[in-house]
Amino acid sequence: MAVYVVAQGTIKDQAMLDQYMEKVVPTIPANAKVLSIDTNAEVIEGEVGPRTVLIEFPDKAAFRAWYDSPEYQAIVHLRLDSVPGHMVVAEGLPG
Repeated sequence: MAVYVVAQGTIKDQAMLDQYMEKVVPTIPANAKVLSIDTNAEVIEGEVGPRTVLIEFPDKAAFRAWYDSPEYQAIVHLRLDSVPGHMVVAEGLPG
């Protein structure tokens, strides 16, 4: 079942985020789809940063394989330091 990764935060260091973006693209597997990168998302409820990224993976195992990979773990600090926020993984609906 597909899973969707939602990462939201506020950009604190654009230069560091640019480094992260340059390095993260080659780590994203071919079976994942980057559906949205919005730096000005409209926050309707709650308090989250306006930068929102939405990525679809075929299943949670594929997400974990990417997230836990040595290649991604070597650069994740760039995202965490440049865009403080949160990341969640939610399963899609069956069918």
